Amino acid sequence: MKKKKVAAKHFSRTSAPTLHQAERATSRKRLRPPRTLVYIDAVARHGSIRKAAEVLHVASSALNRQILALEMDLGAALFERLPRGVRLTSAGEVFLVYARLVISELKVAESRIEQLHGLVHGQVNVAAAESVAGELLPSAITKFQAAHPKVRFHVRIGAPEELVEALIADQVDLILTHDAPRKKDVAIVAVARQALCAMVIPDHPLAGREELRLRDCLAFPLALADKTLAGRGLIEQVLARASFDLEPRLVSNSVEAMKAFAHMNRGVCFQFRSPGKALIPPGDMIALPLVDPPLLQARLFLATRRDRVLPVAAAAFVEQLKSAFA
Repeated sequence: MKKKKVAAKHFSRTSAPTLHQAERATSRKRLRPPRTLVYIDAVARHGSIRKAAEVLHVASSALNRQILALEMDLGAALFERLPRGVRLTSAGEVFLVYARLVISELKVAESRIEQLHGLVHGQVNVAAAESVAGELLPSAITKFQAAHPKVRFHVRIGAPEELVEALIADQVDLILTHDAPRKKDVAIVAVARQALCAMVIPDHPLAGREELRLRDCLAFPLALADKTLAGRGLIEQVLARASFDLEPRLVSNSVEAMKAFAHMNRGVCFQFRSPGKALIPPGDMIALPLVDPPLLQARLFLATRRDRVLPVAAAAFVEQLKSAFA
């Protein structure tokens, strides 16, 4: 009997987790927002209960039941059922604002609690113009992760209007755009000079020029951005006052496609860059500033949603970018 008691005592002492171990195990779990709020956000984002269910890895019937139950509790329909998907009702738009606010604030609380323990990690969501995707943004992320290796980044590239829409919907924490946001919900926190430059190969006939005007590029094959990109709008401002027009051989919304075309055809494309003749990675093109007034004064804007309290990691990254812009 004594041996059994000793064995039992030994078993409980070695197998049961201590309070410290339990606390550590709990600290590794991520806080999750209320499931119903996540469902509402996903259905609104995808415009379809079926698509939202696929993304969330739940049965669409179960997701629909949750929404119906919430609508019954609220006494109002949140979604209008359509033949091909759903659409938010007025009540749904009101509730979605609340749902996204709760989800966002929970992430902030979790991040700040982690900071108290010196565990700065999490994810920073960035939306940016394609012109910063090749060098400026990867460089800034690399520098930030050198100091905060546990922080992950999710970067999406889009046209100016898409960037602003993602920011207002709290799909991203910050945006980098060349088109100054004019919506009241957006706060511009920093501005940097990013002139629109002509991109050419190093042995191009224009490569020796210190500066260029748009008309100097007419004699060469041109790749031009489509109207979804901010650079095209600036070029149109020049053309509106000019006595010439451009006849591009390629129009695209892809900076990389335009660069490749200009490289292969000894032509010219246009990209937002800091003025200078430094080789553009991977080292086969140079950027020459265009001195036409609207082009030389172009800017890069760093913006966040007005009045939003960012998670710690995102706020720290914004501060780093602000210092780089100065």
